[in-house]
Amino acid sequence: LYEKKGRVTWVTLNRPEALNSVDPETLEELSHAFADFNDDHEAWVLVLTGAGDRAFCAGADIRKLVPVLEQQWVPRPWKMPVSITRGLDVRKPVIAAINGIAFGGGCELALASDIRIASENASFGLPEVKLGLIAAWGGTTRLPRLLPMAKAAELIFTGDPMSAREAERWGLVNEVVPLAQLKDAA
Repeated sequence: LYEKKGRVTWVTLNRPEALNSVDPETLEELSHAFADFNDDHEAWVLVLTGAGDRAFCAGADIRKLVPVLEQQWVPRPWKMPVSITRGLDVRKPVIAAINGIAFGGGCELALASDIRIASENASFGLPEVKLGLIAAWGGTTRLPRLLPMAKAAELIFTGDPMSAREAERWGLVNEVVPLAQLKDAA
């Protein structure tokens, strides 16, 4: 969902039945949303969030995204949609309003944001390693820039999640608020 409210652009991942995971269509829509925001002189800040109260984004929808990666984007990587995680330089502030789990690509979307506000029920993780994959949207490069190397390595190598309070303690998020206050805080 893409909504402009004054100078603020709200982008909401709207697949709550799939924990707001990213499928090929969502990736394409995100690419267009960020590009539109970037080019809109009336928009000053973008807030990225997820629909519902269970998930910001559970990452890639593996069943839908991997076949497209293999068939279309691996042989022709220049055809892959750009986003804040890969190839798009957004010149204005992006705030992640993290309203639940942020795993895999969802965590990477949060890491690519400038400010991260999390609800108390949020959690973060890069579980790709448990699937024999790598956090290829910048998780392995952005996480060590935000956390001490040993803590970043623990999260990357184990795939274990981190709670919102722990993320705040380590400086991964700017603030943790009750879920009902998340949008206002963002």
